[in-house]
Amino acid sequence: MDIARFIDHTNLNPCAVERDIETLCGEALKWGFASVCINSCHVGFAAGLLAGSSVKVCSVVGFPLGSCAAECKSFEAAYAMQNGASEVDMVINLSWLKDGFYDRVKEDIASVVESVPECKVKVIIEACLLSDEEKITACRLIKEGGAHFVKTSTGFSRAGASVHDVKLIRGAVGTGLGVKASGGIRDYETAAAMISAGADRLGTSGSVSICEKAKIIETMQNSQV
Repeated sequence: MDIARFIDHTNLNPCAVERDIETLCGEALKWGFASVCINSCHVGFAAGLLAGSSVKVCSVVGFPLGSCAAECKSFEAAYAMQNGASEVDMVINLSWLKDGFYDRVKEDIASVVESVPECKVKVIIEACLLSDEEKITACRLIKEGGAHFVKTSTGFSRAGASVHDVKLIRGAVGTGLGVKASGGIRDYETAAAMISAGADRLGTSGSVSICEKAKIIETMQNSQV
């Protein structure tokens, strides 16, 4: 399994400087990760570094709380696209979801999708703060809002991805949407478990060590053939 192609190589540290983003992009180019996932202020810089490569630029939007005005999310998403992002990871409005304002949630998602017609949109549901019923409802609204992926977590709350949540989300969306597991994925074993559970993408800052372990395992398996 080429695990690198599943990985969104991530640095969302608010104190990350351009040197850190340069390192992130260099690692993504070396290993062939699916994308780099960064804050929107770094998108233009990263896009320049990755120009001409297969590595995409993914920007978070409304991160990490998701409670800003829908217009703000749409503006940030459009800004990211205009500066070179081809993927957007937006945070769902948890307040509206828990209040049962489902039309507002769907419109919030749809407004971002419409603002970035050239981008793949992933919606972060922050699964650790939701009941299973709320997670399933969120998946339905994400699908109806026209987004392309459900993402488990920001990595900034009390817990990250779990195998249970990945399986639940995959069951809720079927094959129609992608599933991104994010938060707390720091080793090869956890990454492999998330993929086995149904994840199409992994958001992690432990990407290099995960791929190094995968390479060791592959070498050992080949030597036994």
